[in-house]
Amino acid sequence: MMSTTAQSGAAAPLLDLQALVVAVRRRRRLWCSAALLGLVLGAAVAVLLPPPPTAVTKLLVAHQADQPNDPGTLIRTDVALLHTTRIAGTALKSLDSPEKPEDFMRDYEGLGLTNNLLQITVTGDSDAEAVARAGALADTFVADHVKRIREAADAEAKSLVAQRDRMREELAEVNAEIGGATPESGPQESANMESLFARRAELTARITDFGQRAAEARIGTPQLVAGTQIVDAPRAVHHSLPRTAATNAAIGLVLGLVLGLALAAVGVVVADRPVLRRDIAANLGASVIAELPRRAGLWRRRRIRAARERLTVSLARTVRNSAEQVSLLELGSARSTTVIALDLARALAAAEEPVTVVDALPGLQLAKRRPKPGDPTVVGGERAGAVPPRERCLGVGSVAPGTAWTDLQYLGTRTVLVVRAGHGSAAWLHTVARQLADQRITVIGVVLIDPDPRDRTDGTLWDGLHTALRGQSERPARQNGGGPSHAVQAVGEGRRGAERLPMRAATVPDSDQEAR
Repeated sequence: MMSTTAQSGAAAPLLDLQALVVAVRRRRRLWCSAALLGLVLGAAVAVLLPPPPTAVTKLLVAHQADQPNDPGTLIRTDVALLHTTRIAGTALKSLDSPEKPEDFMRDYEGLGLTNNLLQITVTGDSDAEAVARAGALADTFVADHVKRIREAADAEAKSLVAQRDRMREELAEVNAEIGGATPESGPQESANMESLFARRAELTARITDFGQRAAEARIGTPQLVAGTQIVDAPRAVHHSLPRTAATNAAIGLVLGLVLGLALAAVGVVVADRPVLRRDIAANLGASVIAELPRRAGLWRRRRIRAARERLTVSLARTVRNSAEQVSLLELGSARSTTVIALDLARALAAAEEPVTVVDALPGLQLAKRRPKPGDPTVVGGERAGAVPPRERCLGVGSVAPGTAWTDLQYLGTRTVLVVRAGHGSAAWLHTVARQLADQRITVIGVVLIDPDPRDRTDGTLWDGLHTALRGQSERPARQNGGGPSHAVQAVGEGRRGAERLPMRAATVPDSDQEAR
């Protein structure tokens, strides 16, 4: 048994995805509310905070260093230049606006659509103002770009012309040296003349080259100037309120849903509240013997009524065959426990067995209710000692935090736990199991309230058949308030009964079953 438990614990995953999905699905109110809130906020933003009047224009920008494989560096430079105080200030001057350039720069933005296409978006107090701002900004940028192109071309042409003029001066000096040479000379003078002639030819060629380059520099500028222009005139952008509201609502819905699912998942992991049958049975150390939904729709009432009747018949049979007092202890399901207790008491009373329900629930929910015809006698926990010995007592209590554990054995030495799925944490379920064991209270089984309808796990503990409703081993009745020795003997008998179980049943290889 110890080896089986060790193997099961070692094979347990760090995060049970099945339990996580089920727990998140059970918290659908949270993430559905978050999604609905995002939907409403998105639509409200579109209605309460409409976008300002906006105008857009597009510019074709020609660059001197344009290359087919340009990664967009030049157009990004143009976007950066657009957001300068020089451009903004010049545009404001053309509009005769007293606004500061720094403030105006917050109202527009540039976007490079391609390597040569620039889009400018401008906002204003009205559509007309936005269009005027966009036009002034586009004209200012085009003029500034053309100015920079011409200045660069003029600077290059001036540099080339200066180089040409310097070489012309040098050529004049060479011509002067050639003209001043004597006709009759020796070999040395002949060599010098050849060198001068060669130098003159080289200077002449370079002067011609620099002249052509200067002319080309000036010729290329008109092409760049003509290529930089406004290709899409400034126009107002019309916003559709229904479309904007629908878009914002859809975005808010998705964001709210994602946030709600994330919060639900984190809350599930942090809270560690078991919701699957196998986990609840493993933490309580008792098998799940029945399930009852907390809420029933109109189409499920007949099925729920039948399940409740089966549970009542089964519990009534168990109580009649038990020589010890049986109790119902709730955890997060006080209302369902009171209904089960009253149904069980009526079933026992129908068999002409006098039954008294001892109400030890917080607030005395049964004792303070108005009795109906045919209801059993209900007394508070303080009057439990006044119940006649010939009457059977059915204790109803709670194992919620704050429970007086030593008082539970007076409600019954055998108990049925009525637990709502996902209510108690794993640590508290362990606490309940440990405290009941310390008080020598045998857990007959667990009635699971509000289970997940898609849960297909097995809530049976195969090594705990002696405590399950279907395989119980009745402990000998206490006579004359028998002391703890009888309980110890009964526990020993239960353990020996468990040891006599076939090994085949104790080691069933099923991922949905607990082996301890």
